[in-house]
Amino acid sequence: MASESVSSGVMSGSVVRDASGGRTGGSIAAVGGAGQRAATGITAAMNLLYAPRHQSHDRPAAGSVVFGRIRSAEELVMAHSSRRPASRSKRRRAGPLLLLGLLAPCVEAATALLPPIERGSIAVHLNTVASGLAAPAYAISAPGDSGRLFVVEQSGVLRVLHGDTLAATPALDISARVAPPLNAANANDERGLLGLAFHPDFDTPGTAGYRTLYTYSSEPIPPGTGPTYAAPNGAVQNYRNLVTEWHMSAANPDLVDTASRREIMSFGKNAGNHNGGTITFGHDGYLYVGLGDGGNANDVGPSHLEPGGNAQNLTTPLGKMLRIDPLDPALTAGSADAVSANGAYRIPTGNPFLAASPVPEIYALGFRNPYRFSVDTATGEIIVADVGQNNVEEIDRLVSGGNYGWAVKEGDFLFDRATGQPGAQSPGAPDGFIDPISGALGTLEYDHTNGISITGGFVYRGTDIPALLGKYVFGDLALHNLPPRADGRLFYADLSTGVINEFLLPQFTDGVLPDHLTIHGFGQDGLGELYVLATNTPANGVGGVVFRIAPVPLPAAWGCFALGGALLARLGARRRSMARNV
Repeated sequence: MASESVSSGVMSGSVVRDASGGRTGGSIAAVGGAGQRAATGITAAMNLLYAPRHQSHDRPAAGSVVFGRIRSAEELVMAHSSRRPASRSKRRRAGPLLLLGLLAPCVEAATALLPPIERGSIAVHLNTVASGLAAPAYAISAPGDSGRLFVVEQSGVLRVLHGDTLAATPALDISARVAPPLNAANANDERGLLGLAFHPDFDTPGTAGYRTLYTYSSEPIPPGTGPTYAAPNGAVQNYRNLVTEWHMSAANPDLVDTASRREIMSFGKNAGNHNGGTITFGHDGYLYVGLGDGGNANDVGPSHLEPGGNAQNLTTPLGKMLRIDPLDPALTAGSADAVSANGAYRIPTGNPFLAASPVPEIYALGFRNPYRFSVDTATGEIIVADVGQNNVEEIDRLVSGGNYGWAVKEGDFLFDRATGQPGAQSPGAPDGFIDPISGALGTLEYDHTNGISITGGFVYRGTDIPALLGKYVFGDLALHNLPPRADGRLFYADLSTGVINEFLLPQFTDGVLPDHLTIHGFGQDGLGELYVLATNTPANGVGGVVFRIAPVPLPAAWGCFALGGALLARLGARRRSMARNV
């Protein structure tokens, strides 16, 4: 199909392909050095046209294309003049704020606690690769696989993308199992199929992890059974969050063998929110499982322990990061790791609270809702985006035994559990807590004048956008203090300097996602390229879309100009060479 930018309110069920046919988005990199120099000149010229009135320390990048059409210089100036200033309006955003009570339960206008997030210098284009999905929440490729992307739909379906083509048959459909089932009347239902992880040995024949994958889902508690860990305080358990092992079909690599299903561990839940959602393998070969604090607000409620709440209590897995070896212990008989109480997995001998807690799986504590976290494929660091309460969203670097402060702190601010309000900003204090990642220029946190609920992503390790290398790409569900639309925001963070910037999205009028698309999750393929997963309907709708983050495409006329420059340069070089030989 022809190149398509998102411009309609509800996506169709069709799959669309960018005109470039790949990730380059019309890049002219292939024309050689002279073409590169011509492109640099074009970029410089566009920088002059696109220079901001509200200049930040990080200069916006060049280029602006609106729905596949070149903007004139006059349009660029007018468009930029009409863009919202960095100070941003403080009005609360209305609209269908879908998704996960990831949504901080904030009902009052946000108060500025931190500086606004400025637009940065990196411009990208969002290429639509699939649409018509049911709240896509996460996407990854299997180890050794650069041709497929597995997309998790919150409704309970696992889809397969081959390049830009969505397979008609799902790899797995557990929608009948997903609790409660999803409530059609509650757009903020956080339950469903939330996570996916492939064993590191997925592509290694003869190993215990061959063709093995894991899901994280919310499901009913079968009659006569109980979860591995019950909800605290003997609270009513309305469902469980469950880690399940599966194997891919030996006959069809696009299908999961449903007969291979094996339950690993589960957690009883009273409240419907703060379920975490990510499971992923670290470079150490163990599976990390992120759990929210149990739900409700302020780490208070029927299933919350006192004093201090669940996140600070080592007798419950809630509000923690867990680490396990999920393989069947019968297949790892030589391991030094102890077998779990339910006999379904092993507990690493290096876990930091083996002697101090009745929950030996705990690796770190003090989280509110670590909905999304990921491993930097280059360094092995695990970066955690912890969803805030009423005021602060934060990005953390996971360390063994770390205590990340909730609900004593929210970000690097003190927190009052009784009122849900912030206290003083208190970096480094009290002792024993780990604050968000910081550097010489800032701290990776932001307040609710900049967004309402962080959606963690990935550290970029692809090759299509060199300026993005090593940056942490993430987003926010929606900016709630603009006029009544609920559109997601796309950010990148420098993990060394502590600075967060907003991407330039020149294809969209005001630089945020259009059409009430909220950012539900992110994806990473086998080549390190990243994807934005957004939706404008709950998990029982089909407003979900998958975007590939790509370079801003150069208009065809400029590509011809650059190609002409390259040819002229080569012709000149040939003439000089001929002159030397005369």
